[in-house]
Amino acid sequence: MTTELRVLDPSEWDRWFGVLELAFGGVPEAPEARRLWRDLTEFDRFLGAWDGDLCVGTAGAFTFRLTVPGGASVPAGGVTMVSVAGTHRRRGILTSMMRRQLDDLRAAGEPLAVLTASEPEIYGRFGYGVGAYAVRATIDTTRVRLTVPEGTDGVSLRMADPAESSAACEAVHAKLVPVRPGMLARQPEWERQPLLDPPGERAGASPLLCVLAERGGEVVGFAHYAIKPDWAPAGSGGSVDVHQLMGLDPTAGAALWRFLCSVDLTSSVLLRGRPVDDGWQHLVSDVRRCEPTLRDALHVRLVEVGAALEARTYQAPVDVVLEVADAFCPWNEGRWRLTGDAKGASCVRTGDAPDLALSVRELGAAYLGGTSLVSLAAAGRVRELREGALVEASVAFGSPVAPWLPHGF
Repeated sequence: MTTELRVLDPSEWDRWFGVLELAFGGVPEAPEARRLWRDLTEFDRFLGAWDGDLCVGTAGAFTFRLTVPGGASVPAGGVTMVSVAGTHRRRGILTSMMRRQLDDLRAAGEPLAVLTASEPEIYGRFGYGVGAYAVRATIDTTRVRLTVPEGTDGVSLRMADPAESSAACEAVHAKLVPVRPGMLARQPEWERQPLLDPPGERAGASPLLCVLAERGGEVVGFAHYAIKPDWAPAGSGGSVDVHQLMGLDPTAGAALWRFLCSVDLTSSVLLRGRPVDDGWQHLVSDVRRCEPTLRDALHVRLVEVGAALEARTYQAPVDVVLEVADAFCPWNEGRWRLTGDAKGASCVRTGDAPDLALSVRELGAAYLGGTSLVSLAAAGRVRELREGALVEASVAFGSPVAPWLPHGF
């Protein structure tokens, strides 16, 4: 039969989600997680590929607003839950879903698409570049000391129920969203995601815990974490698993890190998905013993090159003509003159000679300021056609704060 691609009907959701679960290993989601994902599903933005009565492909997009350099909040489609049944691979189903999604995002006036990838190599061919990275580390608290900044002792900490303190934690999150590129403004119902804590997925760890950092009666930071005991013959050696930590200032963050690194009966702190410029790296006495590792986090795709480049600001004046290749979205192909500075930008079609040549994938990688055009050029993925243009554009595209995606979708 011919595969049909259509918008997901609510009555089809269970079958559709079952196909997704099978594609990702066949382990069913916990009931509370399943309820949340169904509640978050925007049915008019989710697609199913059907072979007769069989669902053989899934893809969706959430409605997000993404912080870009300069602090603006830009509409972005959050591509999610993409899968193709193993019985129907290599038939063009994934390509057809990617094609439909980008066409729909363009029609909706969303200049950006973003995603997190289970297999990063898949999405480059559709124009996505890695726009933000994340750090994972394990702090050996038996060997590593923390040195905190002056004023940290002025921050008080108290334990709180995660659900009851959710509003205070969300307020901290909201204040930080405009500060970092890559962060997503919380949409309705998404405040439930940080509280997901299915007992079957704890792997021996405690239920979710929350500690609040306060100053003058105001919440200035929080940490969500769990403790995994380990009663070895030589003594206790449990670990603290940090789900999320946010502080509005250096002392709030330092107070939280100091607390987590001194939890009784533990010998390590596991953190993942942290920003590459996170302050904890400069609090510890020996970062090598923390074994930090880097991985891709947020993949970025410019749906409309002109609108996307105009939506952000630039940390240095720039006037450059970009020769953009984009075979998958040909409306982006051609030459664009980008002029901008810290106050704003313009990006329009031009017939002038190009200064740099690159694909839309490289623009996605550089868009949030986390990957430099110079480093991409070193890999041969950006070509300088006018001397000096590469450094000029690379400096302008940069961000003083590393982009960060605090949570997946």
